[in-house]
Amino acid sequence: MIENKQLRFDRSKVTLPHGIPEVAEEATQGHALRWYVGQITPEEVVVEATVDSEKIGEFRDSVEDRFHPGRSVAISIIPTGIGCSIGGYAGDAAPVTRLLSSTVDYLVTNPNAVNASDFAQISDNVLYTEGYCIDLLCRGKIDLYVPHANSIGVIIEKSSDARLDLAFNVVNAVRAVHGVDIQHCVVTDRPIGSRCVKNESGAFVGTVDHPEVLSQACESLLARGVHAIAVTTNVQDLPFDDYALHFAGQAPNPVGGVEAIISHFIVNRYRVPAAHAPLQNVKDLALESPIVDARGAGEFTSLSGLACVLMGLARAPHIAPRPGTRVRDVINLNNVVAVVAPASCLGGIPTLFAARYGIPTIAVRDNETILSVTRQELRLENVIDVGSYAEAAGVLLALEQGIALQSIVRPLETLRYPARIRSAAASPAVEMALAAGAR
Repeated sequence: MIENKQLRFDRSKVTLPHGIPEVAEEATQGHALRWYVGQITPEEVVVEATVDSEKIGEFRDSVEDRFHPGRSVAISIIPTGIGCSIGGYAGDAAPVTRLLSSTVDYLVTNPNAVNASDFAQISDNVLYTEGYCIDLLCRGKIDLYVPHANSIGVIIEKSSDARLDLAFNVVNAVRAVHGVDIQHCVVTDRPIGSRCVKNESGAFVGTVDHPEVLSQACESLLARGVHAIAVTTNVQDLPFDDYALHFAGQAPNPVGGVEAIISHFIVNRYRVPAAHAPLQNVKDLALESPIVDARGAGEFTSLSGLACVLMGLARAPHIAPRPGTRVRDVINLNNVVAVVAPASCLGGIPTLFAARYGIPTIAVRDNETILSVTRQELRLENVIDVGSYAEAAGVLLALEQGIALQSIVRPLETLRYPARIRSAAASPAVEMALAAGAR
């Protein structure tokens, strides 16, 4: 059973920011598939969590002392279901993802940053990495193994013949046009039951009625030797009024939360790359205009959400390479130059653990969300505030090149040795200036 919970902690009893992971994980007793800080008030720290009735597998080892030199890595976080103005729609963060990726050897990002149904733009050095894997990477628990290519298995939820035809046509198109290795598809004999849920913070999350059906399909595919798993289901309980607002550019995407839960579930249980897509995109909505917000046009003009997921999984990194996978590179936390995230949602595992390990977070103000979990509220240090992703790319490039940020801004402080400071302060000109300033 998978359910969503809101956890409330007395702010005076939580050490900010480093104590948050401990209290969140203690409260969920090792069952959390996903959690993040949804709100901070003067009295409380509010954590939104999705928990599984089965205990989550643990990664006890640490890679802190394991180094893979020669590669620079940045992590770009664009969370699902919280209305990110950049990346909260249909692959509309692909341009900024491509920009950020030009500054480092590898850019790790979550699938929704580039997923756009029939459309996808994924640079060769962008690592399409499921959110649970990103959390493990930032906690220093895993290496990421970059494959030459993945063999993908597809789970298709039991549905009408018309929807199954659509799914198989998409699979065959991606095989023929993009050369992706897809040899095995499983159609479930029962519904999986993926459902959209809106939590108390106003964000969209989700749940799954029959995770055992999902597990059986995964095990069937893994027995056939696949390296990654794509899932496509009929998402239920979609709030159509909110969906219409989403396509008008005024509300979060209702689907993103349940997609994250399904992929987190698979990665945790089976240690393989995974991603989810709606079997058929929603069309029958009461829209004010038939031309939707440009950011959601990729989803609206596509019948299915599956194509981009298959393209992304083709080279998605592994946390535990499967037999037969050829690895072309390996990275871990020690390669990470910086984490980039929206400035109003810094309460997730990547940013909290970046602070713990002394890795800078670049907080982008332009990427607005429905949350207000800022560096000030969390008391985060080592955060670099920027206005836009263009500015973030400049900062990231400076960090990658080892250029001190204070050297490229003005005024630039002049350093002096103590005797010279005392001598300068004793001069008549300096004394007059100091006196004038005092007045």
